[in-house]
Amino acid sequence: MTEGQSAHGPKHKRNVTRRKVVVAGGAAVAAVGVGGTIAATANAGQTAASAKGASASATPTATSTADEGCYKLTSETTEGPYYIDADKLRQDITEDREGIPMTLRLKVIDNETCKPIKNAAVDIWHCDALGLYSGYEDLSSGGGGGGTPPSGTPTDVPSGTPTGSPTGPPPGGGGGGHQEPTDDKRYLRGTWKTDKQGFVTFKTVFPGWYQGRCVHIHTKVHVGGTWTDAGYEGGNTCHTGQFFFDEESVLASAEVEPYSTSTTERTTLTEDTIYDQSGTAGGLLKLKYKKNAIAKGVLGTITMGVDPDATHEGTDDAVQPGASETASASETASASES
Repeated sequence: MTEGQSAHGPKHKRNVTRRKVVVAGGAAVAAVGVGGTIAATANAGQTAASAKGASASATPTATSTADEGCYKLTSETTEGPYYIDADKLRQDITEDREGIPMTLRLKVIDNETCKPIKNAAVDIWHCDALGLYSGYEDLSSGGGGGGTPPSGTPTDVPSGTPTGSPTGPPPGGGGGGHQEPTDDKRYLRGTWKTDKQGFVTFKTVFPGWYQGRCVHIHTKVHVGGTWTDAGYEGGNTCHTGQFFFDEESVLASAEVEPYSTSTTERTTLTEDTIYDQSGTAGGLLKLKYKKNAIAKGVLGTITMGVDPDATHEGTDDAVQPGASETASASETASASES
């Protein structure tokens, strides 16, 4: 979708075998990023520079594959209700969002052969510094900010027994079916392709948090399709997952505006019901930033081991890895987004 399209946004396409990114004219090449500052073949030094203070040694290099060994399959998770199918073909997904600058450097490999997977289409999407998702600002439970919390005792206390069914988004952090977009905003969303070494780089901001979930970024990996002047067609979704942030980094971010203005109670990494506590295999990012100066920028890296022949849409509503064995269906349904 281009900025000039209807405010209703594109229709959500569920048939990934005919999945298509529509980009006007030759914009598929022009949409490399704001001002073309990020190249699809960005090397380790360029990535480190864009991380504003992050160490270049943290960035995987094209020659590191032999040292990695074979990775376990990266954990599959739920897609969540706020996915929009490849709406923006670009690497710089920041738009007008305020927050700590973040460079996300991902590598996609075949978990059995350990060979990099080139020309895969990688989607990422996440909330902004205050917990809002583009396309769903009316539904996502952002944390607001600033102001003084209300005090005192309500004088108008409701009475009687509620009737009818609850409306609106449920308030927490588990599964939940897909929701259609409610607005035409598309910040902090993007799709781009992996290079010959399996790398793809995105420029974004450090995500915030919302009720019921720890800090995270969503991702999908699509393979077997074809890149054309119009975008990416066909193929299958071989991975649907999430990236997670260690507690030390999240606490450091919470000291920086606008994160520090959030009034939403935060769920920790160990409390989260989606993260399976398995480290890198579960999507835990390796983060680099200048100590005591996280506001200058963060570099996040991870290698995803995927099965290119598998299909993982992430659209089922099952209890996800990391949820307790006693978690009930009602607990899962009480979440607004995963």
